Amino acid sequence: MAFANINDHRIHYEDTGGEGLPIVFSHGFLMDQAMFDPQVAALADDYRCITWDERGFGQTECKGPFSYWDSASDLIGLLDHLGIDQAVLVGMSQGGYLSLRATLANPDRVKALVLIDSQAAADTPEEREGFQAMHDAWIEYGPIDAVAGGIADLILGPGIDQHEWLVRWRFRPPAMLTEPFNTLVGRDDITDRLGEIKCPVLIFHGGEDQAIPMERAEQVRDAVADCAGIVVVEGAAHAPNLSHPEAVNGPLAEFLAGIN
Repeated sequence: MAFANINDHRIHYEDTGGEGLPIVFSHGFLMDQAMFDPQVAALADDYRCITWDERGFGQTECKGPFSYWDSASDLIGLLDHLGIDQAVLVGMSQGGYLSLRATLANPDRVKALVLIDSQAAADTPEEREGFQAMHDAWIEYGPIDAVAGGIADLILGPGIDQHEWLVRWRFRPPAMLTEPFNTLVGRDDITDRLGEIKCPVLIFHGGEDQAIPMERAEQVRDAVADCAGIVVVEGAAHAPNLSHPEAVNGPLAEFLAGIN
């Protein structure tokens, strides 16, 4: 267990070390660095795998309002802390939001970008309304099964073992969700800047994702300069790297070998 003081926040991270190409994994909303355990287990022999808890999640504090540009700065600050000049960024959902912004703000620090069920667009008013309803229920009732179970179905998909994450959520004070939620629904639309991204990009998207439609992934694919394509993970919901790790790890390893 390790911590770094970055941008006036105490940020928790894990680092496998080694001399391999560094990969920084950034997790999705409500999740934490452990969501990439299947990828770290598959890649750590050949790559330096770094996972971290973003503001307000896991063991990282949140001191007030922030944007995903701030989170991107946290990521680059973590690279500085670890003495890493350049890394591959892997981001799932909100982890992709901040990884996209880190790539735009610091293109020389990013060797390649991997997005898992993410997007460059802001949410539509209808999407924000739905997320607001989930947030309000979480704040009012806490992560009871009726609330957290539905969100777990959205992220992991029905029929997937959700126990570990439901337990983690029960120990999380509901009020801690508010600032990260405000960041999520208040983020800016960076679609018109995607053409600035010149590094290699690979996209994964769950075939059954109900949180982010496939066309958002296609939008990124069509706009960036060097995209290896979209790997559609059939049967997966919003977090295919957790629910269907074999379908993600193979193409991810192949992509990494090609850029290494």
